[in-house]
Amino acid sequence: MCLILFSYKNHPTYDLIIASNRDEFRDRSTEVLDFWPDNPSILAGRDLQNGGTWLGITRNGRFAAITNFRSLSVIKENSPSRGHLVKDYLMGCDSPLAYIEKIEKEASKYSGFNLLVGDNNHLYYISNCKAGYEEISPGCYGLSNSFLDAPWPKIEKGKQAFEEAIQDDNLLEIKPFFVLLSDKSFPEESLLPRTGVSLEWEKMLSPIFITNPFYGTRSQAVLLVTRNGHVDFYERTIHRENCRKGSIRKRSFHIEQ
Repeated sequence: MCLILFSYKNHPTYDLIIASNRDEFRDRSTEVLDFWPDNPSILAGRDLQNGGTWLGITRNGRFAAITNFRSLSVIKENSPSRGHLVKDYLMGCDSPLAYIEKIEKEASKYSGFNLLVGDNNHLYYISNCKAGYEEISPGCYGLSNSFLDAPWPKIEKGKQAFEEAIQDDNLLEIKPFFVLLSDKSFPEESLLPRTGVSLEWEKMLSPIFITNPFYGTRSQAVLLVTRNGHVDFYERTIHRENCRKGSIRKRSFHIEQ
């Protein structure tokens, strides 16, 4: 997952609104969004290479998402899969704070990551590329492959469009989210971050929607959680062969108390 735009307890109807793109190598096998047969409480896609996931929610309202941190200095050989940080939280019963505190002690064994974990009452953010963690306060945020709300062009542009898309009290039309997630425009070269990869890679990774034939946007997701606990989760898969967008898949449920 390389872009997560989200609103947390900042909307009259929805406690959580997420619009996100997952960027990944196109030959990495993936299962589409659904309830997991071996754990029907979890609603998420699944990475078939290592068994983890990048974004998911459970029937009792546990939520987690992750992005990689882009820096050659934080890549660790033979490190555990970062997707298990999301999966293990969704499968577990630790409170968000207890889980974050546990991960803080183990974070150094992973390659660089940004992790969000929460439930109906709290949401926390941690990166193993800096010390500490933080509880998310009500507001709108952007997370890509640097720290939360880093001033990257895709984050700043995405947040502006996202904030415009959530102006309505009832988000009956989700098309604006998928429109903003499909922006293929490139920022000016002078605005690109410098993360240690080549300038060619910085350019290739800079749009909100990445179309490179071997690495790029693999799926798009919109997650809506109302204040009374109704969940609508939408996913659109991007076809590997031609980067064309597939149909939108939807799963809904009400959070169990």
